Amino acid sequence: MLAAERLQKIIQLVNERGSIRVAELSQLCGVTEETIRRDLDKLEDEGKLVRSHGGAISIQDQANEIPFFVREATNTEEKRRIAQEAIKRIEPGDRIILDASTTAWWMARLLPDIPLTVLTNSVKVVLELSTKEKIQTISTGGLLQPSSLSYVGPLTERSLESYHVDKMFLSCKGVHLDQAITESNELQAIVKRKMIARADTVYLLADYSKFGLRSFTRVAPWEDIDYLITDEATDPELLNQISERWSISVTRLGSG
Repeated sequence: MLAAERLQKIIQLVNERGSIRVAELSQLCGVTEETIRRDLDKLEDEGKLVRSHGGAISIQDQANEIPFFVREATNTEEKRRIAQEAIKRIEPGDRIILDASTTAWWMARLLPDIPLTVLTNSVKVVLELSTKEKIQTISTGGLLQPSSLSYVGPLTERSLESYHVDKMFLSCKGVHLDQAITESNELQAIVKRKMIARADTVYLLADYSKFGLRSFTRVAPWEDIDYLITDEATDPELLNQISERWSISVTRLGSG
């Protein structure tokens, strides 16, 4: 495969999957990981993708929400494992908020049927919890965004102001050392800021592909985050910096 063909294939794979790891690109293209890293650096300089720790992320529709069915199929195993770890932080009787992320949807799928109150702006989360009789589910209502199957807007924001919860679990589009937590959609970012303000404790759930990415609009500074749960592909040095600078408790799956 010629270098130009390899670069085109990398762009195609990144755009098809939303994000992909260096190791996987190395296998698919039949070259070393070091060669892939140089290719990704070149493509990022040309504005054709965004580098992340351990891989690359598509720049397609960066200022718009990626449809739920696309996000649902991206980094599925990492999201499922992060969600399973997050559930360990929930106790019977808790009042929690789940945002409209696919990781929150995984939490809803995996949650045991125990006494809980769950507040959410996600249609998918509501449907997932509807079969669990012991869980009281409250939907914010509001303006439905078809792409994300979630509610946003003034009605959603006013609804959130009526509640107070013990814990919030959120994900995002980008996690950056300087820009902190960012989103591709401003209306979603506003809702998440409101959710954070209503919670005693905030858990950020982010797989490796989110790190190093600065998306369209800021959700919150690091000071608003209490706990961070991620997977083993995330750069441990970056996680150490986050933990030390902002006193955030970090869980990196598979790190022992």
